[in-house]
Amino acid sequence: MTAQPASPAPVSPPAVRRSLAQRLGAFPATFGLIGFTTAIFILQFLSTTLFGQDWLLEMGAKYGPLMAAGEWWRFLTPVFLHAGLFHIFVNMYSLYALGPAVERFFEARRMLALYLLSGIGGVILSLAFSPDPSVGASGAIFGLLGALAAFFYLHRAAFGRFGMVQLRQLIFVALLNLMLGLSPGIDNWGHVGGLVTGALLTLLLGPRYAPDWNAIGQPRLSDHRPWSQTWPGFLAAFALLVGASLLLVLRMR
Repeated sequence: MTAQPASPAPVSPPAVRRSLAQRLGAFPATFGLIGFTTAIFILQFLSTTLFGQDWLLEMGAKYGPLMAAGEWWRFLTPVFLHAGLFHIFVNMYSLYALGPAVERFFEARRMLALYLLSGIGGVILSLAFSPDPSVGASGAIFGLLGALAAFFYLHRAAFGRFGMVQLRQLIFVALLNLMLGLSPGIDNWGHVGGLVTGALLTLLLGPRYAPDWNAIGQPRLSDHRPWSQTWPGFLAAFALLVGASLLLVLRMR
């Protein structure tokens, strides 16, 4: 029998609570999205338990005929719905893995705007090229993946070798997941739409870090294009997505 390593000293509950509170406070957009999406899934579970039916369609799944009939909210609501426990686990774990990295560089408001617009972009492309109903946060999560890849591409000089390694890994992960998305039953058009939307938003409206000096003369990287300068651009991007969805729906009628 192999010897077992000594157990670490127990952490007192107050220390655990402080650590968790600090992490939640550091990444409010990421954990807020995880919490809200999980709450919606609990409602789905209750609908199945109480009524014997998962009301995905009634709760806002992507479904072309109803969207063509004027149910515009279905361009966003599919992002918060999932088709089972494994589906939401994979997506929320991916959000947990990617969200803090994006939020650290983009800040909470811009990360949240990017997530929602990428989700809408994914639904638009899915509706344009796939007639099948679909749900899931994967389009928005692919948007975060595209955003992070575009960020490291733009800042490859500032981050040096670390940035290039991260960029290559992100490209590999994106390509691998797109290949896996070719399997039956996966809405790969939604993935592509979210990925492209996230990357474009970052190229046009993402943060721009450049070296400068702090108050005591130490070098640092500062964002020279903060949220306060880019939020009108995100509103314009939202308007463009609304226009694209309108044209698509009119073409379907």
